[in-house]
Amino acid sequence: MDFPLHFRCPISMELMKDPVTISTGVTYERKHIEKWFYTYKKKTCPATMQPIHSFDMTPNHTLKRLILAWQNGKSRSISDTSPVFSIKHDELVTLLNTIESNPFKVSSLKKLKSIVELGDHDVKDDFKKCGGVEVLVRIIQQILIESSDFVTFRACEEALSLLIRLPIVLEEEETIEIMLQPGCMKSMAIMLQRGSAEARFCTVSIFQRITKSDCQWSNVIEDQGIEFFKSLMEIVSDEICSKASSCALQVLIDILEKSKKSKLKAIEAGSMCTLIEILPDSSKSRSEKIMYLIKLLCECADGRMGFIEHGLGIAAITKKMLNISNVGTKIGVKILSLICNSHPTNKVLEDMLMYGAVKKLVALLHIDGSSTTKERVLKIFKLHGDKWKKNPCFPYELKNYLGLESDSL
Repeated sequence: MDFPLHFRCPISMELMKDPVTISTGVTYERKHIEKWFYTYKKKTCPATMQPIHSFDMTPNHTLKRLILAWQNGKSRSISDTSPVFSIKHDELVTLLNTIESNPFKVSSLKKLKSIVELGDHDVKDDFKKCGGVEVLVRIIQQILIESSDFVTFRACEEALSLLIRLPIVLEEEETIEIMLQPGCMKSMAIMLQRGSAEARFCTVSIFQRITKSDCQWSNVIEDQGIEFFKSLMEIVSDEICSKASSCALQVLIDILEKSKKSKLKAIEAGSMCTLIEILPDSSKSRSEKIMYLIKLLCECADGRMGFIEHGLGIAAITKKMLNISNVGTKIGVKILSLICNSHPTNKVLEDMLMYGAVKKLVALLHIDGSSTTKERVLKIFKLHGDKWKKNPCFPYELKNYLGLESDSL
């Protein structure tokens, strides 16, 4: 035969055009297996003779893609000297065609990972053309069915580890859409909760690439429960793996910027409390991202309530203002503005005095020129200056500047 043996139908021994897989895991040409079942009324698998209790047929898209790729390679003109496949093509085809029915999936996945890691662009591109991403996604989705099976779980971890090593593929819209399948997203959410440290890092890195794409991913993320956001926050607060923590922060930013529904879920998951508590000891660049997340959450009434109820929100924000960067200061003022514009309690206003927020806001008023930040500060003082001016620490000259009368003193 002039075509690979695994491309032939076990019934007709001819090259398959519409391969489908039955419950025994064997793939056949659709018309021949349908004839076997429905014309000849057989109730066994032709290749294994196992009894068949379900006549469901699943299209084998991976094998079909491999066959089409092989046919395209055979039909190329001789004058075209550019390579069709990578030097690892045959090995990739063999592994991908057998891996899903292989009880030793982890070993096969490690072999594939080794090929991809050591390979160049052509190998990675060949992996995609051979339907490799679809195969990995199906392996990842298996934990929804066999979540308690250790081997299945390990196979999922290895599949994620391989997927993250395909940066060229992951930037393509077609591949992102494959991973946005609800089953794949749910499986990755499970991995965020229960996977090893490496698997969680791989998963959150994949989420970061998904959220950076132009695909319509927002609705898929919104369908995730609060456990998804709890898992992300757990990674954010992880001091051991700083790379995973940084990725998780960026994923949250990308998600919350686009969806109010996701903001509410993040608030319900306790994100505000976690962010306030990790802010004081965070680095400058990390502090900016954390403060920005707090600002996004404070755009919701529930987020502002969570900020106020924590008790140390004002102290944490005040500590960073004027100490990390201009961007950090602007975000801090925006947070205080959101809190002060929504009928803050007397305790909040007292905390702003006690923790030095008012003092820092006064300092910002002395900066030359006009800016949105300065306008926000002025608005805060005009709203609550009457409360603060009774404090002996409030600058006298500022009372006239803000139009606050001092006769009540």
